[in-house]
Amino acid sequence: MLSVYPQPNSPKAKKEALWLDLCDPDAVEIAEVEGLAGVALPTRENLSEIESSSRLKARDGVLTMSVPIVTHVEGGPPLVAPLGFVLSRDRLITVRFSALPAFDAVAGRFTDSGEPPTSSLGVFLDLCDELVDRLADGLEQAATDLRTLSATAFHVPDSQGRKAIRSNNVIRAQLRHVGRLGDALSEKRDALLALGRAIDFACGMTAGWGDGELASRMDGLKLDVASLDNYEVHLSDKVQFLLDAMVGLIGIAQNDIFKILTIVSIVGIPPTLAASIYGMNFKHMPEYDWAFGYPYGLGMIALSAIIPLAWFKWRGWF
Repeated sequence: MLSVYPQPNSPKAKKEALWLDLCDPDAVEIAEVEGLAGVALPTRENLSEIESSSRLKARDGVLTMSVPIVTHVEGGPPLVAPLGFVLSRDRLITVRFSALPAFDAVAGRFTDSGEPPTSSLGVFLDLCDELVDRLADGLEQAATDLRTLSATAFHVPDSQGRKAIRSNNVIRAQLRHVGRLGDALSEKRDALLALGRAIDFACGMTAGWGDGELASRMDGLKLDVASLDNYEVHLSDKVQFLLDAMVGLIGIAQNDIFKILTIVSIVGIPPTLAASIYGMNFKHMPEYDWAFGYPYGLGMIALSAIIPLAWFKWRGWF
């Protein structure tokens, strides 16, 4: 789909548009934009390359930049799709393959009564600003989820904590949640790093394109990206800590189970031995002739079970 901003009222106005936005374009739309702008647009394969030399290019005053952008589907994993910027003094062309709320927000400035951007560089900075804001929102949500998981794992009463740790479903759900957060943070960091490089590249290549206000906005964006990158590193460390801690809690729960099984097996050995001795059919066993031989045997079996239990309790095994 091709969107043109500001909205053209004639074919000539369309050719002089400030921003041409291609969302999952077909061959006809690509050919139309290439004819209007007089530049060759990068393909999806070109935009997906990871080398810096492939992501950031300058030729004949036209900058081509690509950034991997994270999108989310309700109930699904984060999806990564390339986003391309083709920036010149006269216009900005964006090539994307997924719906992005940041683009809708900037497009709304051209249709609402607000103040729309007045230059291609201004549109580029507005888009970067919106993308950074949404990445920041995603990091804030991840931080909230991590605090909730941390409170669930470490800041509950001992009785509730033991029940939660021993529940396989709870542990499995928590580990999956932490894993999803780790995946999402990794994708967001890739986007932040690429977006930061694109802003640095544009800042160096567009000196003199705009006034001091645009340069100041670029410097502010670079600081925002750097601070968010540091914050993402902190969150990634916390994800790793939670993963290690939960694996440790699973190990403790398993040790508790093995401890119980060990106690049961050890406590069961002396009664089994006593019952085996008095179950032998030898002729001369004095206890067989006792009037209280049967209660005596039962008492020995009971005591042989109670004494180990008492010793384990005294040792603090349970």
